Amino acid sequence: MIDKLNPESLTRESAIQTAQNEVVLNAAYINGNWITIEALATDSVVMSSNNIGSDNANDQALYDPNSGEVIATTRLCTSAHVEMAVSAASEAAVSWSQTTVSERAGYLNKIADRMEQRFDTLVGLSVLNNGKPIEEAKIDVGDAIACYRYYANLITEQATWSEVSTLESGIRLLKTYAPVGICALITPWNFPMVTTSWKLAPALAAGCTVLLKPSEVTLLPELMLGNILSEIGLPKGVVNILPGAAEVGAAMTSHPFIDKVSFTGSNVVGEKVMSQAAKSVKDISLELGGKSAIVVCADADIDHACDLIIGGIFTNAGQICSATSRLVVHQDIATQLFDALKVKTASLQIGDGFNAGTQMGPLVSAQQLTQVKKYFDIATAEKLDCLTGGQIVEGTGYFARPTIYTNVPTTSQLWMEEVFGPVLVSTTFTDKVEAIRLANDSKYALAATIVSADETAALEMALQIQAGHIWINEQQIVLPEAGWGGFKHSGIGRELGTDGLSAYQKSKHVLLTH
Repeated sequence: MIDKLNPESLTRESAIQTAQNEVVLNAAYINGNWITIEALATDSVVMSSNNIGSDNANDQALYDPNSGEVIATTRLCTSAHVEMAVSAASEAAVSWSQTTVSERAGYLNKIADRMEQRFDTLVGLSVLNNGKPIEEAKIDVGDAIACYRYYANLITEQATWSEVSTLESGIRLLKTYAPVGICALITPWNFPMVTTSWKLAPALAAGCTVLLKPSEVTLLPELMLGNILSEIGLPKGVVNILPGAAEVGAAMTSHPFIDKVSFTGSNVVGEKVMSQAAKSVKDISLELGGKSAIVVCADADIDHACDLIIGGIFTNAGQICSATSRLVVHQDIATQLFDALKVKTASLQIGDGFNAGTQMGPLVSAQQLTQVKKYFDIATAEKLDCLTGGQIVEGTGYFARPTIYTNVPTTSQLWMEEVFGPVLVSTTFTDKVEAIRLANDSKYALAATIVSADETAALEMALQIQAGHIWINEQQIVLPEAGWGGFKHSGIGRELGTDGLSAYQKSKHVLLTH
C-alpha cells in the first residue's frame, strides 16, 4: 500500500488543490447528504479566538501549521444540525441494527478499500492541516485502514449465540449481543482519521448508528470520510459528520436520544462530557490525559534507549496522549545517557512536514504553541536544568524546539502536568522500588515504556507499573488487536481490541429449558 504512493502527489500544492476541489466545506454530512451550513450573524454566538475578524460567527479558519497561513475557511454547524443528525441516526438504527454481521463487515472493508485508493490524498491533507511529517502521516492512514479491517474480521468471528455454563440442571443459558444504540463520537486533532477509526469501526461493527464530531482544527482529512461513505453506499443516516465546536459537542453529549458518548481529549473537557452524559445515564467512554513514564534500567543499551526516548516524546511533536514525557533513568548510566541523548536530540531535523527529511514538524496551532511556551516560562521560573531546547522557534509557523530538562523534582509543574508538546522531564533512580514509585507518581496512568536487557525483570516491573499499555524495548506501536486505555485520571473504558467492540455492545442473556 505505502509502496504505491506517488511522491509527486505528496506536495503542499497538491494537498491544497485537494482541499479546494474534493473536501466539502461549509456543510455537515447528515442522512447521507452534504447539508449546507448557513452563515450566522456575528452577534448570535460568542466567537472563538480562531475566528476573530471573521465575517460570520460560525466561520472556522483551517491553518497550515508550517506557515501559520489560512488554508481555507469553513462554517461550523450548530445544535440545530445535531437535532437533524439525531433524527437521521434514530431512523437508520431500526434497520442498521438488524443487518447481518457480513453486511456490516462488508461496509467496513469498503471504507478501508477507499482509504487505500486515496492513501496519498489523505496523507497529504494530514500533513497540510495537522503538520505531521509525511512518514508519520503515512503510518496514521495505514493504522486507520488496519482498524477498519480488524473490526470487519472481528465481528464476523463473534458468534451470534454462545452457551454459558451453569450449575443448574434442566436449563440452558445463552448469550448474545445487541448494539448500544445511537453513539456520539468526539475525536481530537492530534490523530485525525486514526482516533476516528478507533471509535467508528467498532461502533459500525456492533450495529450502532453514529454522530461524529471531529476536531474543528483538523477538518480537512476528516471530512473526506463523508465522500467515502457516499461512494460505498453506506445506508443513509448510519453515520452523520458534524464539523462543530463546543456547542455541538455539548448538544450531542446531553441529547436525550443519544445512548453512548465516546470522547477523546483533555481532562477539563472530559469532566464536562461526563457531567452532561450523566443527566440521562448514558454509556460513556473517556480517553483523557497522560503523563507517561519511560524507565531506563542500568543494563539498557544506551543507543537504543535514546531512540525509544526520542520516539516516545518527539513523535508528532509530543502531541500524543501516551507520550512518555517523564524519563526515569538509573543513576549509574544517567550521565552517559544524557550525553548521547543531547547529541541525538540536537540532530533532529525540524521543519516542514512535506520535506522528506523532516523528523519533527510544527505544533498544530498557535494556541498549542502558546501552551508549550507557557511551560518553557514555568521551567525558567522553577530554575529547571535545561539539557537542550526550551525555546520556541521564532518566525513563521508553530515550531518549538525539542526540549529536555534534567534533575526535575516531582513537585515541578512540568513533572505533574501534561504539556502536550515536545518537552521531556527526567530524574534518576537507584533501585527497582524507587523506579516503580517514580513511574507511578502521576495522577495519570495511560502508558509506560521499560528499557532493560532483562526481559523477566522488565515483565515483573510491568506488573507493578500503573498503566493500561506498556512497551518493553519497543517504540510506541499500537496494534488494533490491543486494548487501549488507562487508569486513574487517564479515562474510563477501553478502545481497540475485543474491548473496543464490547464498548459498543450490550450483552443479552436468554434462559430456556434444556
